[in-house]
Amino acid sequence: MAENASNAGPEPGSRVTIGITFGNSNSSIAYTTDSKAEVIADEAGDRQIPTVLSYNDGDEYYGGQAKAFLVRQPKNTIAYFRDFLGQDFKSIDPTHCHAAAHPEDTSGTVSFSVKDKEEESSTLSVSEVSTRFMRRLVSAASEYLGKKVTSAVITVPTSYTEKQREALIKAANDAGLEILQLIADPVAAILAYDARPEAEISDKIVVVADLGGTRSDVTVVASRGGMYTILATAHDFDFAGVHLDNALMEHFAKEFMKKHNTDPRSNPKSLAKLRLEAEATKKALSLGSNAQFSVESLADGYDFSVSINRIRYEMVGRKVFEGFNRLVEGAVKKAGLDVLDVDEVVMCGGTSHTPRIANNLRGIFPETTAIQAPATSTTAINPSELQARGAALQASLIQEYEAADIEQSTHPAVTTVKHIANAVGVVTGENGDVFLPIMPAETAVPARRTVQIPTPAEGGDVLVRVVEGGTHIKVTKPEPKPAKEESADKEDDEDDSDFDSDEEEEEEKREKIWKIGGELAEAAVRGVKKGGKVEVTINVAADLGVTVTAREVGAKGGVRGQI
Repeated sequence: MAENASNAGPEPGSRVTIGITFGNSNSSIAYTTDSKAEVIADEAGDRQIPTVLSYNDGDEYYGGQAKAFLVRQPKNTIAYFRDFLGQDFKSIDPTHCHAAAHPEDTSGTVSFSVKDKEEESSTLSVSEVSTRFMRRLVSAASEYLGKKVTSAVITVPTSYTEKQREALIKAANDAGLEILQLIADPVAAILAYDARPEAEISDKIVVVADLGGTRSDVTVVASRGGMYTILATAHDFDFAGVHLDNALMEHFAKEFMKKHNTDPRSNPKSLAKLRLEAEATKKALSLGSNAQFSVESLADGYDFSVSINRIRYEMVGRKVFEGFNRLVEGAVKKAGLDVLDVDEVVMCGGTSHTPRIANNLRGIFPETTAIQAPATSTTAINPSELQARGAALQASLIQEYEAADIEQSTHPAVTTVKHIANAVGVVTGENGDVFLPIMPAETAVPARRTVQIPTPAEGGDVLVRVVEGGTHIKVTKPEPKPAKEESADKEDDEDDSDFDSDEEEEEEKREKIWKIGGELAEAAVRGVKKGGKVEVTINVAADLGVTVTAREVGAKGGVRGQI
């Protein structure tokens, strides 16, 4: 789930820590004040900082300023390089770099050739590029905080290999930054929500939909008593923000060709202008129902300006939106779950601002599932800032510890623990046929849970049955409608037929039902008072041994046994 990444660094008491999301398209930095995470803006005022470096006349630019150079001097601008860290050249997909400096093969590793000095060109490894960009992030944070940042927690994709993690640590260390921990992107996103003062820590299944610029990652996480266990992951590089940009580019290019009979995609500079404005239009349509696409001298000297509304945009990007739906549903299925098992969906990443995506997920999951996105919740946190906030909160929790202690506490031998496969609970109900879960499936052990159960009104002896439980989905199909009698009047019959065709068919009803599994133990609590309650405590040890304690609430003694 998380790992320590650096042994050398400043003394714990002198650390100045931040959280960093180092994304392939955009990055964010955050810090904590009074136990609250805040995202830091760079010198240009951007809180989502494009992960781009550019060089012009020997000067280095980063973020939004560097991204603007993709139009004027793309070959001297490096973008979309994060995912190349720790990879061999033959393993990378350079598709997104076609409008920027192209990655090159240098002895099997990835590098870029740019003119980073006035008269000289340099070949920079992807590690050096990452170090230079990281150095600019640290500088922006230090300037904002008024003191030098020394340490950080950085989020990483769940698909990052050990080699990529090591390469990221080295790049950060070379930038003068001590890495306290690397934590998984989805865990950081959940932590940002769970750390809110009003949040209640509960057992829940969370789907984290991280929809970024060049990739989408969906993770199913079991949250049990504040511990997070990843149940399944799904990754897709064919449905991401850039594909929505491409759909808009295609739409606007055709509109331009209708007016001027020339294709703006045939010229690299025109294509870069088209891409940047399409991305800006996409962002505008996430906030409002209409947007203006306007580019000066788009192609052949022609200016171009046209409006588009959100409905049209959603039609243009329909295939991409459907791809997001399939990715999320596939991840839930991969975890062996049903959408009815999911308690919360957390949306993060820049593309998650798009209302249509959140609204589609609202239709996929039941009403009881909370969809944490700006379009569906007024209390949702900015999706672009979630992971940086979570990283900053984690940094604030561990910054006072020695590096060796952090490494020891996050070692796989400590963080890789056993989990119970099935829920454990008690049988209740007048007929003894209702399962009451006490400890849900996928709970990490050791774990302890307690519940109070009602007893018969007249009191007396109470038999407590501790059992395993599971769920199944009960599907109730709608009752078939009776066939209508044929009318003698043909015209009336036709009218009835038209009316029937317009009626909406009733949907089948799906509900999650608990079923009682194998019995683990029985305990008899004798002489319970009228109106009393019985408290049942289940303790599962690290070796999966189970201890059950049952006693009357408020009474001395009780029954205790081990399984």
